[in-house]
This record gives sequence, C-alpha cells and structure tokens, in this order.
Amino acid sequence: MVTFTPEDHSRVSAAIVAAEAGTSGEIFCVFARQVSSYRDVSLGWAAAAALLAPMILIPLGFDPAWFPGIADSWETAHLAAREITIGRALAAYAVVQAAIFIAVFLITCLPGVKRIVTPRSVRRARVRRAALQQFLAHGLHTTQDRTGVLIFAALADHQVELIADEGIHGRVDAETWAETVDALTRAMKAGQAAEGFEAAVARVGEVLAGHFPPRPRDPDELPNRLVEI
Repeated sequence: MVTFTPEDHSRVSAAIVAAEAGTSGEIFCVFARQVSSYRDVSLGWAAAAALLAPMILIPLGFDPAWFPGIADSWETAHLAAREITIGRALAAYAVVQAAIFIAVFLITCLPGVKRIVTPRSVRRARVRRAALQQFLAHGLHTTQDRTGVLIFAALADHQVELIADEGIHGRVDAETWAETVDALTRAMKAGQAAEGFEAAVARVGEVLAGHFPPRPRDPDELPNRLVEI
C-alpha cells in the first residue's frame, strides 16, 4: 500500500518549487489510487463465460435431473411430457448460466485477477483519459506559454502518465519523457513513491529550464503540490 505522509507532501512540494525556480514552466503532480472500477470488463468476461461455458455440458449428456427440484415432479400426461422436459432443460440451463455469470463476475472483481483479465490497452487508455481529465481540471492548459506538465501515477493500474502542453511537447523528444516516466515507475515498484515524484519533478524541471528559462516577471500560475485522488 502506497501512502503519502505530510512530510512526503512537503518534500514533493519543495521539489516542485525548486524545479520551477529555473523555468517559467509549470509542474503539477497527481497520484490516483484507482482510475476505473473496470466493472464493465468483469461483466464482459462474465457474460462470455455464461454464454459459452454451459455448452461444454451438452456433449457430456446434460440432464435437468442433475439439479434437485427441477426434474423430480410428476408428468401429468403423455402429450405434455415433451413440453415439460424441454421447459425443465431450459430452466436448468438458465440456472447454470446464472451461476457461471455470478461466479466469474465475482472472481474477476478481485484486484489481482482484474488486473490480469483487463487488456493492457484498456488500462492504458483509461489511465490516459484520467490523466487528461486532471490536466484540464487543474488548468494546466491555461498557463501563459502553454508549458504545463502533468506527472500522473495510477496505483491500481501500475502505470505512469506524463502530459506536456503544446508549448513544450514538440520541443522534447519522446525518449526524454520516457526516461522520466521510467524513473517514477521504478520508484513506485520499490515502494518509494515520494522519492519517485521528486526525481520526476527534478527531471521535468531540467527539461523545462532548457527551453523556457524564468521570465523577469514570472508568477506561479499553479499550486506547487501533490494531489491525491
């Protein structure tokens, strides 16, 4: 479990202040414990399993008599026997489907299993969407020179996202941003989240300073803090 103490928040804030002292750019940090419940993914797996898994029972000689209470009543007449048999078979099949649906849904809702069954592309897309929402919500797109940079870490998804506004994005190669992301990712894996944010902030500050040195009048346009959501 990753937790941030008041001292950790102070350290990250100090790192942002120090980094921004050498640049007119703005740095903002967000830590998200969970960006999505992924219940739709669990529902998808459950529905697919409920649809396909019961078919395995058919070659095994599926019989409603396997389920007590469904096939232990009297048949009233010869003409109705076939209809009753079909009805019981459908009822038993529905019971199997419902049981499989519930079981698979509950299993895939477990955090460890959920991460395995959720496609990486889906997790990355939702982390990116959550990061973009934070980027806009905190006004990083409204800085004077469009040089806001968001460092976003998603704990449950084990992913880090970095979003740079258009003023700086095109001036920095992708490898530089990747190095920053990798540094924070390694620190998160080692349980050193605060240290990871400090290192990432320092690296982003160096990049910004190389392209956007401080202005004579350089107001601090964004709060210098780590936000937890």
